[in-house]
Amino acid sequence: MSGELAVVTGASAGMGVEFARQLAAQGYNLLLVARRLDRLEHVCEEISAAHPVKCEPMAADLTRDADLAALEQKLRAATNLGMLVNNAGFGTLGKFHKQPIEREDQMHRLHVLATMHLCHAALPGMMERDRGGIINVSSIAAFVTSAGSVSYCSTKAWMNRFTEGLYMELKLAGSHVKVEALCPGYTHTEFHATLKMDTSGIAKWMWLPADRVVRESLEGLRQGRLIVIPGLRYRAMRRAYSLLPARLKLAIGTTAPRYRRRQNGA
Repeated sequence: MSGELAVVTGASAGMGVEFARQLAAQGYNLLLVARRLDRLEHVCEEISAAHPVKCEPMAADLTRDADLAALEQKLRAATNLGMLVNNAGFGTLGKFHKQPIEREDQMHRLHVLATMHLCHAALPGMMERDRGGIINVSSIAAFVTSAGSVSYCSTKAWMNRFTEGLYMELKLAGSHVKVEALCPGYTHTEFHATLKMDTSGIAKWMWLPADRVVRESLEGLRQGRLIVIPGLRYRAMRRAYSLLPARLKLAIGTTAPRYRRRQNGA
């Protein structure tokens, strides 16, 4: 992978930082994208001190058309693009009709439109070189529908289906380019703290460390797996859930908000 470029969005914290670390260890040069330039610069300093690779920070809000277009241009122009990790994302707590529509709009722009635009910018060069990989960071929530998390579940489900479609088209083309939808469960990152979610009721065994999630993701991509669900328990839960009757799934989704409360109990 030496000399190839890996682009990671949402790279200022959590899994984005861990993707950057592990990709640098594999010899990738990095373009790290997030809104917070100071944190990106700190990550680049850490990585450059640990690995002989180039690390460039790029401050961008991918819900903004101009910032998204600037990153698209970089992807199209990169002749050595070997990896794209669409990791940027966020969640909300509360009923859809009570959420600010601006926040819901931002989520759809980031999870759906940014993912679509960046894949469209990255794929032509990858397919021409017949190498490379794209990881779209989805969620175990993509397989369920939950009250209080309507847009999050929906956009992550879209991400899975979109990635599946790309997988099919690459197979039809006989391409060696690989795509993956990474579907983690509860992971030790800043995600839930940013969401101000009360996690005290979530069992300890349900949490996975970010380095393990990223390691399983990269190994899954190497193996050419379309859907990667880190953790045996989560894979078993997904299989069991798929066998439930629709009525029971609706009941589970309706009761979900009691387990997804804000830290103040609201």
